[in-house]
Amino acid sequence: MESNSNNKSQKSNDQKSGQSAKPQTAITPTRDQDYPEWYQQVIKAADLAENSATRGCMVIKPWGYAIWEQIQQTLDRKFKETGHVNAYFPLLIPKSFLEQEAAHVDGFAKECAVVTHHRLEASPDGGLVPAGELEEPFIIRPTSETIIGASYAKWVQSYRDLPILINQWANVMRWEMRTRMFLRTAEFLWQEGHTAHSTAKEAVEETMQMLDVYEWFAHEFMAMPVIKGEKTPGEKFPGAVDTYTIEAMMQDGKALQAGTSHFLGQNFAKASGIKFQTQTGTEELAWTTSWGVSTRLIGGLIMTHSDDDGLICPPRLAPKHVVIIPIYRNDEEKASVLEFCKSVKKELESLRYGHDFIRVELDDRDIRGGEKTWQHIKKGTPLRAEVGPRDVASQSLFVARRDKPHKEKSSFSRADFVSGIAATLDSIHDTLFERAKSYRDAKTKVVSDFNEFKSWFTPKNEDKPEIHGGFALCHWSPNPEDQKEINDKLSSLKVSARCIPLDLPKVSGKCIFTGKPTDVRVYFAKNY
Repeated sequence: MESNSNNKSQKSNDQKSGQSAKPQTAITPTRDQDYPEWYQQVIKAADLAENSATRGCMVIKPWGYAIWEQIQQTLDRKFKETGHVNAYFPLLIPKSFLEQEAAHVDGFAKECAVVTHHRLEASPDGGLVPAGELEEPFIIRPTSETIIGASYAKWVQSYRDLPILINQWANVMRWEMRTRMFLRTAEFLWQEGHTAHSTAKEAVEETMQMLDVYEWFAHEFMAMPVIKGEKTPGEKFPGAVDTYTIEAMMQDGKALQAGTSHFLGQNFAKASGIKFQTQTGTEELAWTTSWGVSTRLIGGLIMTHSDDDGLICPPRLAPKHVVIIPIYRNDEEKASVLEFCKSVKKELESLRYGHDFIRVELDDRDIRGGEKTWQHIKKGTPLRAEVGPRDVASQSLFVARRDKPHKEKSSFSRADFVSGIAATLDSIHDTLFERAKSYRDAKTKVVSDFNEFKSWFTPKNEDKPEIHGGFALCHWSPNPEDQKEINDKLSSLKVSARCIPLDLPKVSGKCIFTGKPTDVRVYFAKNY
């Protein structure tokens, strides 16, 4: 293959010059050299997305969108299994709707894009100018609680109309000043669930159920270990009573909020007028929830698993599970090799994998073999199977796994490869999950005092400010009067409270910021 011959040539040249051979990689700079730039280069190399002519917005290219489709289809199926249905609500929200819930408008005001006119007219200089000023401006939805609440207020009259369990797949707009593809863009794709219930108990159960769904998805499909927890009051969703989150660690030690589920209490029901008649004839406000994940998950996938050769895509979300690459030198070899490859492709595509079938690409493009191989390495396809005339003769395939070094390949009989492909894909998933979990655990520290906390988050190299400890678990005072002192210390280190873990027992100790006794522990980290 081209890549092997190039590496041999490089090794020979290095030895002649008295230098040790350096491993070749597809991505420059590498993760260790410049992590933010590495991230952008992985997106480019894998052909996932690109910046658009619209400031802060991206074009999601076919391979990137195919990953989003796998995310979407998997979650949509799970939502429906848990009793939810899909609907769609307007993109434009009357400004007065956001003003109904004070904390909500305060939380989103700086991110709102506002529509003030309803048409354009030609100007004397030949350009176009806004005309037809709207009586009331519209907000391009940053989230949909208020506009959906207006519909629920019309739909709900009696306790018999509850619960309402609706999800929406949509785009939203948040006017971000500093953008990064998939992680933080002005426009992004997401799902937002919105439910209404007759009791607080039902709404809380719904909130926790959807948090569990997100954890399940992160573990079982993204191979991304997450910490499940409750947000501190200063970090919760604007207008919510309680916000719950799943937090993941990226390969630079920073946290990524990967999904949130909010118990909204009766705050939004009061603002929107969602009332119902109870069984006893009294009138009460409904209890509501909202929950969502977005295309930010693709950014999390990239930064959890990828390496200096490009994307590594977890098999259960990969657009293609395996790519078959035929290798031949003449038309005679081409005919027999392609016939074999097409037969293997058809056989693989008849096999079930989870809720779907094995997804196979046969890459017979007329380009050099080495270039073709590197493209699939950079795109993160879990398995690459190369087939030449000798493989046809021996009824075998030469197979490489994306979770292993690209030079590491093994020969499999056709029968063994086909019968074992599901197990191989599961093995890749498990390897990626355990690798990410081991890294997170190694970069997580239990901290007992502020000096230790400060040292953990202080960059070890001034030239590389992104290099720091990782996650810190420590005692924290929940008292409102202590929050200014705590927040001042956190902001000086550019660290934030990620969550109060749900799966850890309460342990008595002292808040590392104030010295006051508390049994609440919080995960802290720098974050995206």
